[in-house]
This record gives sequence, structure tokens and C-alpha cells, in this order.
Amino acid sequence: MSEQVLVTGADGFIGSHLVESLVETGSRVRALVHYNPRGSWGWLDCIAEEVRAELEVVPGDVRDSHGMHHIMNGCDVVVHLAALIGIPYSYYSPGSYVDTNINGTLNVLQAARDSEVRRVVHTSTSEVYGSARYVPIDEEHPLNGQSPYAASKIGADQLAMSFYSSFDLPVTIIRPFNTYGPRQSARAVIPTVIAQIAAGRRRIKLGSLEPTRDFTFVEDVVRGFVAALGSEAAIGEVTNLGSGYGIPVGETASLIAALMDVQIEILLDEQRIRPESSEVVRLLADVNKAGQILDWRPSLSGREGLCDGLSKTIAWFSDPKNLALYKPDLYNL
Repeated sequence: MSEQVLVTGADGFIGSHLVESLVETGSRVRALVHYNPRGSWGWLDCIAEEVRAELEVVPGDVRDSHGMHHIMNGCDVVVHLAALIGIPYSYYSPGSYVDTNINGTLNVLQAARDSEVRRVVHTSTSEVYGSARYVPIDEEHPLNGQSPYAASKIGADQLAMSFYSSFDLPVTIIRPFNTYGPRQSARAVIPTVIAQIAAGRRRIKLGSLEPTRDFTFVEDVVRGFVAALGSEAAIGEVTNLGSGYGIPVGETASLIAALMDVQIEILLDEQRIRPESSEVVRLLADVNKAGQILDWRPSLSGREGLCDGLSKTIAWFSDPKNLALYKPDLYNL
């Protein structure tokens, strides 16, 4: 691959891993990072220098339509990852989710259309399904926005498909389930548990323990994105990426503690509990479609695969220089 790839949200968790993979495959990567006065490139500041040297890093904001047209110029394909993703914060600031996730996506799509790119890969989320009406969840499962975040992502997904239907924009939608791994935000449950234990805590603060999640290792998710870039069959399609294995949050915390060889006590933290009707109770992915149109399967699946992925994640968070980037005692919205 020698094409020019624009990655929005390149400074984020999944984005930084995707950028590394694309550089390794020979792509020319233009990495859009959220502008800030400190000159920080987010997680791109932490990747290998030889990879960073191959990047064209561009500060900007997907909410700026003029800026997106300028940034899109000369690109062949776009992977759109930029989004506000914290569910609890969406209760406090729903308007910002509309601005970034819906209007920002509109700006990306319009710039891609005007620039006549050959592919747009748009990032969805399993949260758009809400609590499963049946499992495993396939791509035909009804959508149910149980949080402002989920509603904004449904809106963004529908916009993306409308540009495919209305303007023949070659759009592919990738719908990852609960991605985890090195560099993940501490707002998510796996890094929350690992960071607290790695910092010496043995009384671990969590929210609801009963919801079941399909945790998918970030390297598998990145492989899915790369596969989507090369799949003509994926154009106009929505495709799940998941591990196909579900596990309750509380059991996940206990599994992490066992892998870290510690005994923990889980404390219920009321501020971490979602409003009752907003909690997504069960998520479990059907990934048959990904196998058919992307030739993709998770390399880490089942309980053994989860343990392998958790071990890699624990090793990363347990490195003092990485742990120092987090605030284990602070609840992150």
C-alpha cells in the first residue's frame, strides 16, 4: 500500500495503533491530531521514533469544515476515528457530542466527497445496539441509543450511509465492540482496574459489575480496519469486530486480579453507575460477516484469548513510565 491515508483521531487509543500498522504496511499516513497549544500529539508522542518520523502530523479539528477540506486534499482514503467517546461525560455535555460526533462526521464526509477519495472507513461502536435483544448481536440488530454518546454515534453512522446512498461515496462502517489494550483511556473498566492494582491499591472502585461485555484486543481491531481498506465487498456495509466471547464486568476484574497475582476487594462507586435505563446490560458480537467480507477473525478469542490480551495490557500498564501517565485514584468521566 503506497496510498495517502488520512487518519482522524490519530492521537487516540485505537488511532495510534492503527497509524503504527499502516506505516508498517508502507502507507503514507497523514495523522490528524486534535489541536492544542502544548503541541502534544497525544499517544503519537509515545510511539517509536522511526514510526513517528514517517508520519505527516497535522493539528486540526473535525468540527472545522474548512480545515477538513484543506487536510483532506491529496488523500486517497480516510479512516475516521475522531470522536468523543466517554459515555458518562455525554450525560453532562451532550451538545459537545453532537458537535464532534455528528457535525464532525458530516465535515469529514463532505470533504471526502469533494476530494473524491476512493474510500472512507467510518468508526461506529457496539454501544449503538443498546442492550442486546438477542445474542450474538449481528449487524441487523436494531439500534437503540441508550446514552447521548450512543445516539450521536447512531446519527454519525446514518450520515455516513446516507452519503453512500445519496452520493455514491465509497463508505465502509466498522463497528468495534469493547476494544482494550495498551494506551486505552482510564475511563474504561479494564485500564481502571489494572491501573488501580498497579498503583498498589487493593480496594478497587468500580460501577455496575453485572453488565456483560465483548472485550476485543486492539491489535485485532486494527487488523479489521486494515482489512476494510482493501475490501471492495465492504463498501456500503456495516461490519462488527468483536471477540465473540462475553464476560461480566465483575468477573473481568477478578480475572485481572488473578493475572496480577493479588487479592482485591471491589467497592461500589455510585458515581460510576450509569442511569438505570441507560446501562447497556449485554454485548456479544456476531463476527461472521467480518469473516465473509473482510476475511477477518479475532486472533484472541474465548477466555484464553482474553487472558492473553489482558496479560499484554497488564505488562504495558505495569511499566512505571506508562502508569505515570494515568491518575488511578481519579474517576475519569
